[in-house]
Amino acid sequence: MPKTAKDIMQSQVVTVSPDSPLHSTQRLFYEEGIHGAPVVDEQGRVVGMITSTDILRAATETEETTPSGPGYFRDDLEYASGLLPLAAEDFQERLQDITVADFMTEGVVHVEPSTPIPELARTIRENKIHRLLVVENGTLRGIVSTFDLVTLLEKKR
Repeated sequence: MPKTAKDIMQSQVVTVSPDSPLHSTQRLFYEEGIHGAPVVDEQGRVVGMITSTDILRAATETEETTPSGPGYFRDDLEYASGLLPLAAEDFQERLQDITVADFMTEGVVHVEPSTPIPELARTIRENKIHRLLVVENGTLRGIVSTFDLVTLLEKKR
């Protein structure tokens, strides 16, 4: 029987709320060793996706002054992963005032648990994304990343 999303998905998924501050989300990414997380509302429905790239975009768009020299965001924030540039003194405070909802991607690409593996790979490639949410009846069931697909290929050797 052909494998499906349900067979290879990670069912323990770190999620964030639309109301979560971006500062806390960046710290969570660092602590969990991840680069993105589904955004779910109080009822557990998927409402978007937030990634390290979105947080970088937030940092760039909210920065009012140019940094005086090279640096990393981790110099300003104890738990940041170094992906964001050093900003003005009040940058940490401004980032805390920005929520996930302000910079998340809505209308995320998702699949059903019964989606065959070749369709997962095609969907990831065609949408130029790194992770697919596995959703059933509006509820998040798991996530399939490009690493999951690579691991599957590696096991076939």
